Amino acid sequence: MQTASEYLKSLDDGRQTYFEGSKVTSIPDHPVMGTAAEWVSTSYDTYYDPAEGATSPILEPPRSADELRERIPQLRRVDIVTRTTFGSLMAMLTAAARLQGVEAARSDNVLAYRESAVVGDIRITECITDAKGDRSLAPKDQPDPDAYVRMVDRDDSGIVIRGAKLHITGASFGHDLMVMPTKRMKTGEEDYSVACAVPVNTSGVKIINSSYAPRSADTRHFPVTSREHMPDGFVIFDDVYVPNERVFLAGEGRYAAVFAHSLGLWERIGGTSAMAEQADLLVGFAHLAADANGTLRYSHVKEKIAEMVIHASLIRAGLEAAILHCVETPEGFVHPNELYTNAAKYHGAANYNLMVRHVHDIAGGVVLTAPTIGDLENEETGVFVSKYMQGRKGVEAEHRLRLMHAIRDLTADSHGGWHSVTNVQSGGGLYAQRIVSSNHYDLERARELALEAAGITEWAS
Repeated sequence: MQTASEYLKSLDDGRQTYFEGSKVTSIPDHPVMGTAAEWVSTSYDTYYDPAEGATSPILEPPRSADELRERIPQLRRVDIVTRTTFGSLMAMLTAAARLQGVEAARSDNVLAYRESAVVGDIRITECITDAKGDRSLAPKDQPDPDAYVRMVDRDDSGIVIRGAKLHITGASFGHDLMVMPTKRMKTGEEDYSVACAVPVNTSGVKIINSSYAPRSADTRHFPVTSREHMPDGFVIFDDVYVPNERVFLAGEGRYAAVFAHSLGLWERIGGTSAMAEQADLLVGFAHLAADANGTLRYSHVKEKIAEMVIHASLIRAGLEAAILHCVETPEGFVHPNELYTNAAKYHGAANYNLMVRHVHDIAGGVVLTAPTIGDLENEETGVFVSKYMQGRKGVEAEHRLRLMHAIRDLTADSHGGWHSVTNVQSGGGLYAQRIVSSNHYDLERARELALEAAGITEWAS
């Protein structure tokens, strides 16, 4: 296993990573990316075991509903790259099980890689979304054939890939990039049916980072994102060679969707668990803001908070249903129920902006305009900040100030915009969740109930 310091040193491996127009020579020393690297490193020390042969328990597959229920809050407490690593490894197990017997060699590669990743205690980021070019055209019909990641060459020892994967959270902070097809591939699109694991420092890999991280010198103005933020990367594969042992799919088009769906399942259960915590946090923000403002008794405020409580409870219920009705595989691990996972994820994402609107409506415009802690501490302005930030009697002005900073930082600043989009897009977007939910829903039973209610005994096929 690796320690936090060993992880930070491992990032100095010649990787080609860029931030806002400049090449990053040292990630740990970078003013923005260094904070993200420190966040990832804390998970290493949390689970470090010096015993010979020890592996990180956070990366082990759950083997029962109880273990899955226990693992989800553990994952919420670690950094996003470690969570992504767990999801990637579980997607590998899920895909290997679905390939067993039909593509045994590929399945063996997947399992061997997963084992080496756990033993090496590496971090993995998921690379699934392609550039896509003209969305109305299939991969093989794009004017630029590199709009989707594809094989451009192969020999007896490996393959060469070209293209880009976009919106990859934490791409510069892992050791391997898990490349998977974004969708089901059709006849003629075999070169786009590629799944493989690529070390971040491989020749031809370049990562262009963007970040919602605050740039303020006084980090107290950003109480959450100053500590926990993670850049997203455009990952460029410029004729990158991948040896056969790291290749899991190379032209077997009929199995492209296996990887996309396997990763989507674990991405969405992660998203659902995050939304459950997030929904409870929004309820807390709304209630505290109303309390500080002296509006808890107002009927419209109580109605909004009640609606937020119902929203949070439904997400939590969907998450629990996904765990309780988990599916055990022949290999002995479990994966969450796909219907409840996708339905809960859809509900959470589709209603997120309304819940945030309720928080902002209850809290008021001070969410955006509250002075900083520095203004409160300033001898000339502090007395006025304290006087005019006062809400109801008994709530300190500083506490109301800090509460508004937290609401702004998480919902109305750069991170708020980032979250508004990622809640919808992560795990394949709302359309994907509607499709998977429909595919796993017992529609025949629903039809039978309706026919019985209508007194109809036969229906035209």
